[in-house]
Amino acid sequence: MRIEDVLAAIATGLWRWDNASGIVSLDAEAARLLGLPAEPVRLSEAAVRSRFHPVDWNEIDGVVSLAVAEDTLAEARLRIMDEQGRVIRTVRSRSKPLIDGSHYELVGTLQEVADPQPGTAGPHTAITGDWRRSREAFLLDAGRALAEARSTAEVLRVAASLSMPGFSPDGLAVFGMSGDRLTVIGHHGQRDGDEGPFTSMSLDTDYPAAEVVRSGRAIYLPSPEEYRRRFPTTWPLAEPFERQSWAFVPLVVAGRTMGAWMAAFKHPVAFTPDERSVLTTVARMLAQALARAGVAESERELSLGLQRTMMPVLGPGIPGIQVAARYVPTGGGLQVGGDWYDMIRLPGGTDGGTGGGAGRIALVIGDVQGHDVRAAALMGQLRIALRAYASEGHRPDAVLSRASRFLYGVNDGYEGADGPGAPGGGPRFATCLYLEVDLETGTVDIARAGHPDPAVRMVDGTVLLRPTAGGLPLGIDADADYPTTRLTLDPGETLMICTDGLLETGGHDLDSGWERVKRLLEAHRGDDLEELADSLVEAVHGPGSHHTTGPLADRREDDIAVLLLSRRPATTARQTPRRTLMTIAQAEPERIAEAREQVRQLLHDWTDEDQLDAAVLMVSEMVTNVLVHTDGDALLTAEVSCGDKARRLRIEVSDASDELPHKRHPGEMASSGRGLVLMEMLAEAWGVAPRGEGKTIWFELTEPTGPEGCCP
Repeated sequence: MRIEDVLAAIATGLWRWDNASGIVSLDAEAARLLGLPAEPVRLSEAAVRSRFHPVDWNEIDGVVSLAVAEDTLAEARLRIMDEQGRVIRTVRSRSKPLIDGSHYELVGTLQEVADPQPGTAGPHTAITGDWRRSREAFLLDAGRALAEARSTAEVLRVAASLSMPGFSPDGLAVFGMSGDRLTVIGHHGQRDGDEGPFTSMSLDTDYPAAEVVRSGRAIYLPSPEEYRRRFPTTWPLAEPFERQSWAFVPLVVAGRTMGAWMAAFKHPVAFTPDERSVLTTVARMLAQALARAGVAESERELSLGLQRTMMPVLGPGIPGIQVAARYVPTGGGLQVGGDWYDMIRLPGGTDGGTGGGAGRIALVIGDVQGHDVRAAALMGQLRIALRAYASEGHRPDAVLSRASRFLYGVNDGYEGADGPGAPGGGPRFATCLYLEVDLETGTVDIARAGHPDPAVRMVDGTVLLRPTAGGLPLGIDADADYPTTRLTLDPGETLMICTDGLLETGGHDLDSGWERVKRLLEAHRGDDLEELADSLVEAVHGPGSHHTTGPLADRREDDIAVLLLSRRPATTARQTPRRTLMTIAQAEPERIAEAREQVRQLLHDWTDEDQLDAAVLMVSEMVTNVLVHTDGDALLTAEVSCGDKARRLRIEVSDASDELPHKRHPGEMASSGRGLVLMEMLAEAWGVAPRGEGKTIWFELTEPTGPEGCCP
């Protein structure tokens, strides 16, 4: 008897599908089951597809693809439709791919089955209805959860929490490779230490996970007997776990098998095509998530390594000062950009050099344009160059001039090699602030290259932004000059330097960002600089910053670098005056406005508003007179000192001219000649003091204080 006759006797049809030609051959019984005349026929794929429910056809397409990939049996239930779109029967299809290179044929059978009655179908009997919807919802949720995982540990936690519809595993393990050894990346459902025998297993071992990695094909073991039959050598390792079924699925990324995923079950699982499809889909998502997590962790490790190289290496603590620093990347890419900070011991400094005393150190902070690998590379080169120039003993202006020439040469070479049209091409510039600190006297000499000014927190909590002379960002002009500004850091005062990320993060511009940072500095209590550094970063970069965004429409993100230095107080706060010093150059008359603002910030808690306005007006007149009537610069010194019953403001403006001012009597419409007249009217005391070279004009104002005095 022919095979076709035997199959027809049991209502089973035979079919063959050639994927190259797209032709499907049906015997008479298969044609009858599809609602066609009961005779052999050859049809196109489209003609056969029209006989199946469209949802079921999409299902069988995925099942067949899985069977071809794994060289396994494809099995599915399909609803047959008539010309009017009505379901006339349900058939079970079983087929086997015959693979010949890229060409394959499917040979299979069709057999009519009874539709399951509502409530009688088990979890593995049908591929339609609620089971399919719950499976699709599960895969959607699983994909979303795995996509959001950012580390290997998070990926493994998500995998362990997945509840597959109808056949959730109670034990999971993820295997990776290290050379020719199998490793356990993580596991769930077993006790710690149970993974021991499976760790560092040779890939030649007769173990399912090892074979999956070698072959790239999944292995399904529906029973302990099947496990024992196929892998007798390693069955004793699996037997103590008392599982009933196992699935070992390859973890494949970009066509490369990177490991294997084991799902083990306490209950028997038949591993139907639908169940294999779910497991394979989850394995693919799991492999992609692990690959992303691995890349992210490598990037984080690289970022941490680069960050560690930017940390000042001070060795033993330097007596008399405290230092704290922070670097926070944007969070994207390699999480490292062009921001950096550094501290450099200068020749003759604290390590017993020829300078003696407390010595000198240099503080450096800078920002290379960009947030990519090239910015980080340029930052490293520039940092090394600055260290070299500083160690040679150059003054701050010379250090920045040489650094600018260095970066200009690097830019010129890069543009010549790649051109501005290359990825990341074109010159890159850098802002920088370089400070030389004399630890014994507190003198700070500053050179600035397009960078935000430093700020000083005084002993009583007053915070001043210290305007400094500056030049172009590094790398723009090979012959740029960088004038030096000098200020004094008194005992107990704290100096803060930062990159613009600390100011502009959270939608702020430089002005509103500075006001935010100023409030944080003023609110700080105690001398713990580490706590202050954490507070600054948290307030502008942490979760709370999203509730205090700035006036700009967007939330611009940038790297953050901040460095704090404090001189330990040698005297009490009451004995320490509040002082600021500022130079206004002949070529920078616009800095008169900065001088007025410095006085207002210094007198932020002066109770008499009229006196405050008077002081600002007199300062403006005094500085303007120097710039108009002399050929030199003006040096402004302002000091607030506290007494038992009053506090005193003394402001001095010095210049290099020996010509003393003369009191004049300007008319109502006169545009000059009012300076000394105003001082006579507004100041409680004033005078002119000749110096060895030049003179100093000064005035004083006082205000009474309460019984507690005026300083904290």
